[in-house]
Amino acid sequence: MRKLILLFIPLVSFSQTFELTNGQSIDLINPKKNVGIKNWNIVNDDVMGGVSISYLSINDENNLIFRGYLSLENNGGFASSRLSFTKETLTGVKSFKIKFKGDGNTYKLRLRQNNRRASYSCDFKSFKDKWIEVNIQIEDFKPSWRGYSYSNYPALDIKEINSLGLQISDKQEGEFKLEIKYIKAIY
Repeated sequence: MRKLILLFIPLVSFSQTFELTNGQSIDLINPKKNVGIKNWNIVNDDVMGGVSISYLSINDENNLIFRGYLSLENNGGFASSRLSFTKETLTGVKSFKIKFKGDGNTYKLRLRQNNRRASYSCDFKSFKDKWIEVNIQIEDFKPSWRGYSYSNYPALDIKEINSLGLQISDKQEGEFKLEIKYIKAIY
């Protein structure tokens, strides 16, 4: 298994060379095409005293692997990874298509804006060792911060999104592994 090297290099806008209309898509993550494998960082509960760990790598089949151990010790309980990109990359996006194989846990796809404390997330359920493709609509993303949902929070402004993330939380203690073939933005 190849390790994914987490480099902080200048951000690239995926949208700068595309003119997209409804129904078209671009790859945000697709290791086979060498897309979305840079500009990642790991953010686990150790930022608040927890002891969860997570890693990103690329396997021999050229799929992105998000794996680790989710611990509830020291009031912990989340592990995440974030892919950074320039604002306006997702302007006009309607949904995200993800092809993945999991371990039976529920994961979150998360979108973040620099100017907001909360992120916007949507759950997706994996089934042990089974490839699944899901389409998550923009309307399905809800604001949350540190596990708390907001009912009266500004709506998601898709043109201001500057990162996309994967997270496991919700007291799913133990080892986890999520294999991603691709994540596409659908316009």
